[in-house]
Amino acid sequence: MATEALLSAATAWIQAAGGGGGASSPWDLVLQATLPTQIILMVLAVFSLLSWILIFWKWSEFRSLEDAGDRFVESMERAGGLEDMRERLRMIEESPYTRTFEEGIEFFLDLRPRALTDERSQEGLTPAQLDTLRLVLDKGLAEERDDLGHGLSWLAIIGSVSPLLGLLGTVVGVMNSFVNITAQGSASIAAVAPGIAEALISTVVGLAVAIPAVIAYNHYASKLGLFASELEGFASEFVGTLAREGRV
Repeated sequence: MATEALLSAATAWIQAAGGGGGASSPWDLVLQATLPTQIILMVLAVFSLLSWILIFWKWSEFRSLEDAGDRFVESMERAGGLEDMRERLRMIEESPYTRTFEEGIEFFLDLRPRALTDERSQEGLTPAQLDTLRLVLDKGLAEERDDLGHGLSWLAIIGSVSPLLGLLGTVVGVMNSFVNITAQGSASIAAVAPGIAEALISTVVGLAVAIPAVIAYNHYASKLGLFASELEGFASEFVGTLAREGRV
């Protein structure tokens, strides 16, 4: 919608100037453009399609993650201890939160196999084992963060490359304007307008593709940082739970 409106404005400007090779719509501008400009516009169209697919995909993924986080927090609040937490989390859908918890508790049980059933017979973790547990949790956090970050790099690439492609189209259009001036031996608006039209359309499309991608990237990068902070807080709470129950 935004691209169509901007292209219509560019068409109106060119028609008001009396040029553009008779273009009466944004689509006419595309059809009358030179081959290099059309190639640039096709690449931008592919980038636009890819960016919107990524935007809706990440929106769905983060929305599901928020729901999973709410269920996880609810289960944590109702749990009476580490063993109860483990049983409750097995009843909810798998998520990065539950996977991180399972990694932590499984590593703890590898060190203290009977800790949940016979607490008095088990001594606490040594400082070295506690540091190792933290490393295991950090590794799980990093893996979950990397998995959730898939696709964001492409949004960043599209957001940064699209304006440059639009600028490239602008340069091509200006070059065509000078070529037309040379061929016709005149600097009239009829000789200049077609090249300016190409410059306008490629610039508009490049910006129209880049702006949503940049906004989405910044938004989802912020959400990813918040998610990482939540998982780090959970890891600290997990170690704190072990400490409160005398397991470390």
